Amino acid sequence: VQLVESGGGLVQPGGSLRLSCVASGLTFSRYAMKWYRQAPGKERELVAVINSAGGSVNYVDSTKGRFTISRDNAKNTVYLQMNSLKPEDTAVYYCNAQTAYSGTLLNYWGQGTQVTVSS
Repeated sequence: VQLVESGGGLVQPGGSLRLSCVASGLTFSRYAMKWYRQAPGKERELVAVINSAGGSVNYVDSTKGRFTISRDNAKNTVYLQMNSLKPEDTAVYYCNAQTAYSGTLLNYWGQGTQVTVSS
């Protein structure tokens, strides 16, 4: 199983970025997909989650109204559109795939992509 994130970079406050995560080696449509982030010196934080069919999404309060999670099951890809970025959004962003199979929780992580919001 491989999750590969892309789309991170340096952006000014108020700017936008779109992160992508392409999954391989799994049945993508069976997995809930999540974006986490981890800032220096802080614990990893759940940012957004989308269910396997894409019909249910949820966000951490600090990103509601600014971030949008979506997925394309035909492309095995999950996205995170980030608008109105703030310096406190600076972190490494990780893609996570999770499902339950025969009573076992299957959990996979990408390598992360750096997002830096700074003027």
